Amino acid sequence: MRAFIARRILIMIPMMLLASVICFWITELQPGDFVSQYLDNPRISPEQIRLLRERLGLDKPAHVRYFMWLKGVVTKWDFGYSFAYERPVGDLIWERMGWTVTIALLTVVFQWLLAVPMGIYSALHPYSPLDYTLTVIGFIGISVPDFFLALILMYWSLKAGATSIGGLFSPQFIGAPWSLAKFADLLRHLWMPLVVVGLGGLAGLMRVMRGNMLDVLGSPFITSLRAYGLDEQTVKRHAVKNALNPMVSIAGSELPNIFSGTIIAAIVLNLPTMGPFFYNALLNHDQYLVMAFLMFIALITQIGNLLADIALAFLDPRIRMS
Repeated sequence: MRAFIARRILIMIPMMLLASVICFWITELQPGDFVSQYLDNPRISPEQIRLLRERLGLDKPAHVRYFMWLKGVVTKWDFGYSFAYERPVGDLIWERMGWTVTIALLTVVFQWLLAVPMGIYSALHPYSPLDYTLTVIGFIGISVPDFFLALILMYWSLKAGATSIGGLFSPQFIGAPWSLAKFADLLRHLWMPLVVVGLGGLAGLMRVMRGNMLDVLGSPFITSLRAYGLDEQTVKRHAVKNALNPMVSIAGSELPNIFSGTIIAAIVLNLPTMGPFFYNALLNHDQYLVMAFLMFIALITQIGNLLADIALAFLDPRIRMS
């Protein structure tokens, strides 16, 4: 098992290096740079623009800037400097890291706690009224964009008499020290981001769990278990265990999907996450802030896949031999 984990960690190193090259190349494809927004400003002369490019290092070739950035990341854990915010990128990312990770983890827990039992019930009671109801809910959850769902929930909240929607705290608790009242206010606001961010993934996981469970229930080994005279509860327990294996294998993609797929929803809900930062960085051609976000997504993807492989190796010993 240790050799399996060590081998997977070693594979992550060249994968992250390749991801950094691809991410830098993608940011270079964006037309113009941070200074381009000042070209049409009559108050700024061409000489000032040239000096600004030199000060920001944008006059150097792309490959030189990439290796300078990579050297800073490897030797100093320095992800560069934000042109728009005029602050180190690491500080900006760290300020929003806590709430970003917290909302993402709570969303994953919310999805799995509901998707797995709902998928199991649908598979054990196929074509029942509740199965049809869950299927309709699943299709709606997959098809409705998260930002549109956010607007609907905010409208309903206002119609229900809510005075503070969006964000994670009411105005009087923003910047206030933690207390029981502030925590209760957080819980009153937290349900909406969890539903908006998690509904699409919940619906997809429920459909996957239902399909896996139906496949397992129709497999020969389930027929053999029943032929041996095992009671139905034991048969269902074995079926659930085997149906969970494919679910674990796709769990690694849930976190990066949540981080990258909810940027617009985070803007609509005014969430203090990294999504709005990434959106503003794209608009402002803030290259190193964009790079940091893309590399963060790549790292989360690698870590998520590693944890999923480790969990799958515990569930299925055959994986450890591959």
